[in-house]
Amino acid sequence: MKVLLAEYATSHDPMLAPEGAAMLETLKQSFERCGYEVILPGTGDFAAEIERLAPQCAMGLVIAPDHLLARYTQILEQHTHNLGWGFMTVALCANKVQTEKILRSHGVPVPSEVSSVKRVIKPIKGCGALGVRISEGPVGDGEFSQPFIDGEHFSVSIVASRVIGDACLYFTGNPPLVLAVNRQHIGYAQDGAIQYLGGETPVHPAREEEIIEVAKKAIIVLGGQGYCGVDVVVADKVYVIDINPRITTSLVGIAACMKEEIAEILVEASKGGGPKQVHFKGSVRFDTHGKVTLK
Repeated sequence: MKVLLAEYATSHDPMLAPEGAAMLETLKQSFERCGYEVILPGTGDFAAEIERLAPQCAMGLVIAPDHLLARYTQILEQHTHNLGWGFMTVALCANKVQTEKILRSHGVPVPSEVSSVKRVIKPIKGCGALGVRISEGPVGDGEFSQPFIDGEHFSVSIVASRVIGDACLYFTGNPPLVLAVNRQHIGYAQDGAIQYLGGETPVHPAREEEIIEVAKKAIIVLGGQGYCGVDVVVADKVYVIDINPRITTSLVGIAACMKEEIAEILVEASKGGGPKQVHFKGSVRFDTHGKVTLK
């Protein structure tokens, strides 16, 4: 059975290419161990490659920067079974301002609830830490600001099952599956730029249960289906900083010490199923180039 893994950055974004290559290799190896034939796009027009290859595959998954992900996911969905988030939900999450408004209206703690002199300026449609900075300067076009929250940085890697049903009866699949809580290593440049440097996984902080519950609530509110990374800062509350409706770099570390195969989890979740929990053999550190070391 063929599966299309369409990763954008390796051929089209040199700045993100190392992270893209690491995520792609992790997924490729898992699908191959599970007996799938992995199909990869060529280096030409990315949309055209998805449109050409997807009809040949039983399923597929797109990995791309958030502001591009919805477009390419929509093309994939027109031709084969999507293992990731639906393109409409992806489009919503790409707009960080709208996502924050929705989460806040449903009682999910977000930075705008905090009073702080320091500000974090971000692109409204950004990816990861690119273009994110701490600044007292003006907010530029296509940007917005959030109060700076001084706390511990974590992400929660979750796989949400697809909604299953028919015209008369609808029901949901399994509850969102938490793969791991990951500690994020964050760097701060002299000019205020924030850098994501990798992390550790799995970790079990003192407020792990609260972190997981907030992250799961955010995914349920947004209607996520598939793999997702929820970035949080733990301070007086657990604040949701960002929603990444796609494969994230944390998966490189998770897959290195998780006993289950991520390929099987993604396929089963796309059908409304999958395991209720996963199991680990130790823990690891990982960087943005795919290097994994045992803790």
